[in-house]
Amino acid sequence: PLYAAYSLVRIVIAYFLALLFALAYGSAAAKSERAARILLPLLDILQSIPVLSFLPGVMLAMVALFPRRQLGLELGSVLLIFTGQAWNIAFSFYASLKAIPRELDEAATLYRFSAWQRFVELELPYGAIGLVWNSMMSVAGGWFFLMACEMFVLGDRDFRLPGLGSYLQVAAGAGDVRGILWGMAVMIAVIVLLDQFVWRPVIAWADKFKFESVEGATPRSFVLTLLRRSGFLAAVYRRAIQPVEERVMNMFARNMKARVEPSQSDGTAKKWIARAVGAGVLAVLGWLAVRALATIARLGAEELISLARDAALTFLRVNAALALGALWTVPAGVWIGTNPRVARFAQPLVQVAASVPATALFPGLLLLLIRAGGGMETAAMALMLLGTQWYILFNVIAGAMAIPTDLKEAASVFRFDRWERWRRLILPSIFPY
Repeated sequence: PLYAAYSLVRIVIAYFLALLFALAYGSAAAKSERAARILLPLLDILQSIPVLSFLPGVMLAMVALFPRRQLGLELGSVLLIFTGQAWNIAFSFYASLKAIPRELDEAATLYRFSAWQRFVELELPYGAIGLVWNSMMSVAGGWFFLMACEMFVLGDRDFRLPGLGSYLQVAAGAGDVRGILWGMAVMIAVIVLLDQFVWRPVIAWADKFKFESVEGATPRSFVLTLLRRSGFLAAVYRRAIQPVEERVMNMFARNMKARVEPSQSDGTAKKWIARAVGAGVLAVLGWLAVRALATIARLGAEELISLARDAALTFLRVNAALALGALWTVPAGVWIGTNPRVARFAQPLVQVAASVPATALFPGLLLLLIRAGGGMETAAMALMLLGTQWYILFNVIAGAMAIPTDLKEAASVFRFDRWERWRRLILPSIFPY
């Protein structure tokens, strides 16, 4: 239990750092077309770099900063878990901001919302459902990265941390099947408890932010019901939390009666700062491009042909894995997202399945495929599917849950058959997710 607590604390710290980064990065990309031209490709490149490739460098750098303390290893593990959690949350928030209906945006402008009011009253609520489901995906994936960080050994240097990851590694190295089963059981128990006491209440709470004019079936959570009926918590909110909340809002909000326009000098300074940052980013990218071209120029014709062929094969494998993953995750995600009863038992199962490290399953899966007559090509596709399909599934569930009830009722009134419902309602609704 103590090791499980250590692992959980690392994941939670990394998640909150990833959430803050995603909110800031997604807002910056959504509110400036110029910034988006740089920020979105950069985010796509960063999420494509395997987290494990950062592992040796980050750990050695943190140990060099704190050579005699465990703090360096802890910071390194949190940073690596952060790099595995942040990207999909940032993309989700960016997509939500770009999809805000024009009438809501105009209403915020009409009421002269400050940037803080717009963020708290419009942008966060509209992106809540996508943020919640991508947060679940990030925390589930965090278990895999956590285990890789806790089990890190480089040569004769041992960088292992106390936690479930190192516990499972020691048990596997000793051939202790009982220890492995206990470790997996504790990890699954923690995931199920998080689902019941954190994610399910948050999903039920976030359903109120669905943009609809007709009330429909809402997810339920006994924990959220207990919290809402608690007189003690209501009193604490009224006396302690609400006054602080109002002070923060008043501090950040713009005075409605006397709207202060930014001076021309402030706008000029911001433009120059943005230009300087953009020039710095372009300079770094240009230097990297020159180094890459110099490296490629030293290759021979045969090596270039081999490199192009291998790149094409990798491209085809990745897109084939994406297409195969979408074949089952899209219908399954719509089924889970549109049926609250199904979601009650499917949600924890999906989280547990997404939390099991793909690399841990790969050796056994490889042996099974070889015995069944499949080769390394089939095994590679299976491994990529294990890492790809969960991101699609979680986002499809979020998109299906966000479909307004009034649109569902309109589809029923017009007597859409199954094909028409998918073509005109479901697919357009989940596509941005």
